[in-house]
Amino acid sequence: MKVKFFAVFAVAALLTGCAGNKPADELVNTNQTAQQSYNEAKAVLDSGLYSRAIELLKGMESRYPFGPMARQVQLDLIFAYNQSGDIKQSLASIDRFIRLNPNHPDLDYVYYMRGVSNLQSDENSFQEFFGIDRADRDIASTKQAFDDFKILTSTYPNSKYAAAAKTQMIVIKEKLVRHELLIADYYSRRGAHLAAANRARFVLETYRDSPLVPQALALMVKSYDELGLTKLRDDAKAVLQLNFPNQQS
Repeated sequence: MKVKFFAVFAVAALLTGCAGNKPADELVNTNQTAQQSYNEAKAVLDSGLYSRAIELLKGMESRYPFGPMARQVQLDLIFAYNQSGDIKQSLASIDRFIRLNPNHPDLDYVYYMRGVSNLQSDENSFQEFFGIDRADRDIASTKQAFDDFKILTSTYPNSKYAAAAKTQMIVIKEKLVRHELLIADYYSRRGAHLAAANRARFVLETYRDSPLVPQALALMVKSYDELGLTKLRDDAKAVLQLNFPNQQS
């Protein structure tokens, strides 16, 4: 019995290897219509076999580049790449789609997927799983994700993805604020008090509705005090005490 199972697995591996060496367009069954080929690829995609779905969709894209389903194939590829974890290729496919289809009716979905993909590119599942704060990491893609969601909500306010995008923007904003405050605290602990004050002031000016604003004000008070800038210190302290009387400066 073990020998039979080994033989089956060996044949399966051989077939998989052969399929992997074929050009993308050869993976499409030439006896099928374009619609039938797409239905097969879509069924594989819906089943969660993303790598195989990508092969079939790329085959369709190669064989029917200007067919009636070409745009839908491209949209499905964006999703398949994202779900397979190939975020780089997902973003490349998204940018290509936007460039070639500036007036497509599903651009709201594409911008949503770009926001999601940019967020994923900045995530570190190990640190998040164990609850380690990663606000100190480089967050360029997170900032881009915020811009992607902002484009979606401002350009397509009635999109079915707008509500989810707004929720994501709130979460991202707090990440950006924590990032700025961590940098400001880094400067403060190393005696770069002017740089710390400027970072804290940036938070106050840019994210004034954030619940972390009192922390920014408290840091401004401390930094200006260290610098001997008593007028600026007293102004920041007055704003802090007036708006957040329970916050310790």
